[in-house]
Amino acid sequence: MTARIPRLDPAARKGWTGFVLAMALLVGSARAQGPIELVAKDPAGHGLVCRSQGKTILMVAGTPEQMGAAQGTLLREPARTLTERVLYLVGGADSIQGGVWFFDRMAEIERRTLPHTPRRFLDECDALAAAAGVSRRDGRYANLFPERFHCSGVAVRGAASADGRVIHARVLDYMRDIRLQDAAIVAVFMPEGRNAWMSLGYAGFVGTVTAMNEKGLAVGEMGGRGEGDWDGVPMSYLLRDVMERASTVDEGLEILRASPRTCEYYYVLSDRSRAMAGVHADARQMTVLEPGAQHPQLPLVPADTVLISGPGRAEALSERLQQHYGKIDVATMIDIIKRPVAMSSNLHNAIFAPETLDMWCADAGRDTVACDEPYAHCNLADLIAYYRAQMGPPAIGGK
Repeated sequence: MTARIPRLDPAARKGWTGFVLAMALLVGSARAQGPIELVAKDPAGHGLVCRSQGKTILMVAGTPEQMGAAQGTLLREPARTLTERVLYLVGGADSIQGGVWFFDRMAEIERRTLPHTPRRFLDECDALAAAAGVSRRDGRYANLFPERFHCSGVAVRGAASADGRVIHARVLDYMRDIRLQDAAIVAVFMPEGRNAWMSLGYAGFVGTVTAMNEKGLAVGEMGGRGEGDWDGVPMSYLLRDVMERASTVDEGLEILRASPRTCEYYYVLSDRSRAMAGVHADARQMTVLEPGAQHPQLPLVPADTVLISGPGRAEALSERLQQHYGKIDVATMIDIIKRPVAMSSNLHNAIFAPETLDMWCADAGRDTVACDEPYAHCNLADLIAYYRAQMGPPAIGGK
């Protein structure tokens, strides 16, 4: 099976402005977690893999080393596939088009982010690589990859939706052509002494760009410019840190403020108290947009809404929000984020309901964008309960 190498123009290399949607809206009544089929358990007792509604679900618990080893053992082949496609397929194309050897650039990113990266994430990444049979260098570089190519976001609540509760819809438009979707997973991390959390992600990846934790805090990101600003915490690790230590939007914002940051990113956060915020941050500044706040670079932002998106897509999104204002539920949101809000590179979509810990998610197919694929439903509390029933209760919770 071969994948088409995408053409990366200079603007794309400056910071992929795909687009991530993160939208907090009212959600209709939640469903129960779909049926789960156990596939395999980690022989060391720190994880399992199961299937539900066509999705692979990884659950790991314990120390960083234990969680990394469990993921590498259980998802050895897809983790290796992801690493090879990210580093050798896209890296080769980037080297040719950018004129700089990709691995030299990745070495620079690692050197500059290393002093700011929490050690527990490196330990987990290294243990995963060892178990999967990947070099430590390649395992780390695959997890730093989002610092080279970026991706988009929106949020709504209260008067904007059907019953006032929050939904967080996130659209990831990102390199569908190299078939990252072949390694797509729903991952539940249960680290000792920290919040358990759920990520819509990929085998071999220990950071996150799309996530919700057990306290009902959800987040999605959108990449901007600023390539070269790498003296900080890598974005995907920074969002994981938010998931593991924060319980509310305000606590998440404080972690973002206090942490040394890298390139330009936009974030949308929401929580079970119906708080939400849009964020524009880079290495030097951080701006927070409250719900309903207008911005000169955005179209009309309806009340009880946070909206961040790219030109053209933002206008379509604003129009759809206004059209369905006051009636938005999960099914409506799924329609709202279809193309042209999603792009032709639409890799995955997630809609979070923080108050009930529900997530509806879709991944791209072989020849189809994620927004045209059926959505699966997961409930974080139910998945944690399933893990405990299968493996015994992990040490989770707290900060």
